[in-house]
Amino acid sequence: MRKNSIKNTRVNAEVQRELSNILRGGLKDPRVAPMTSVVAVSVAPDLKTCKAYVSVYGDEAARRDTIKGLQSAEGYIRRELARTLNMRNTPEITFVLDQSIEYGVNMGKKIDELTKNLKDGEE
Repeated sequence: MRKNSIKNTRVNAEVQRELSNILRGGLKDPRVAPMTSVVAVSVAPDLKTCKAYVSVYGDEAARRDTIKGLQSAEGYIRRELARTLNMRNTPEITFVLDQSIEYGVNMGKKIDELTKNLKDGEE
């Protein structure tokens, strides 16, 4: 796997920032949950495609609806990106549900529960 160049790292950060701004302010789709955040962005070196990792706070139905809403609004989001970013090519965006935050919270709860059980067993 190739290491990201400095240019690619900058493009990823800029696209992530602009996607966050678009989701926060410009998207009117009711399916998109209000607590949606862009966790990471991976733009291909040729700037043709982009994977946006999105985290959604809510239940499974809210996550599913948010991804469907983002996929249907991909044209609008791409147009807004083209308007705000000065890039030769505006990448096609693929939205991927990122569950790493939820996984981390669940693991933290399990570790806390385990350490509590161990302390109770010692006393």
